[in-house]
Amino acid sequence: MARKTSRKSAARPASRGSKSDRERIIDAFMTLLAEKPIERIGFAEIAKSARVSLSELRGTFPSMLAILAAQMREIDRAVLAGGDAELADEPPRERLFDVLMRRLEVLAPHRAAVRSLMRSASLNPSLAFALNSLSVRSQQWMLTAADIGASGPRGMLRAQGLALLFASVLRTWIDDQDRGLARTMAALDRALARGQRWAGLLDDLFRIPASVCRLRPQQRRDRGEHDAVAV
Repeated sequence: MARKTSRKSAARPASRGSKSDRERIIDAFMTLLAEKPIERIGFAEIAKSARVSLSELRGTFPSMLAILAAQMREIDRAVLAGGDAELADEPPRERLFDVLMRRLEVLAPHRAAVRSLMRSASLNPSLAFALNSLSVRSQQWMLTAADIGASGPRGMLRAQGLALLFASVLRTWIDDQDRGLARTMAALDRALARGQRWAGLLDDLFRIPASVCRLRPQQRRDRGEHDAVAV
């Protein structure tokens, strides 16, 4: 399938008039994150920027990671709402390519914030670990949107692999100034090719335990017979 150079804009939540406290807090946090590292952002600064009291901020979000998690859920929703029914008959890799490109389109207004967060995570293992957990959860939804299994142990491993894959693509995307995102699309295509080979290996690995388990009863019987002889 030839890749599209111009893509449909991913669906975004419809405007509902004035924003809620929750929305203003998320917007304020993302704006501040685009301007400075997350470790230099304070709760009082977020509250002032969002025009809410500290009490309201605390009642809405218990931590900055909770604000970030809420933002990621909004990104997930926008991507899921922008599905393309025409891709239903395409191979899994093409469907996943489309889903992840939609995610990058929705993320576009927050490119500076993403860059800031990536820099901080590279210097803070605890933050990197927390962000990975959030990303894995989101990537389970992205797999589901591409009609690829995301449940159970195999689905969790796929989501973890996809989280790492997407993070590698983000490193290209944050500096890709081309309107068509040619470099990003090429990076994503290469990463998915590698991921496809990894997924094939994963499927093989998940078939191995079943065969091993089938052998164990016979192995136990053989061992029992051997022990009996020894006695």
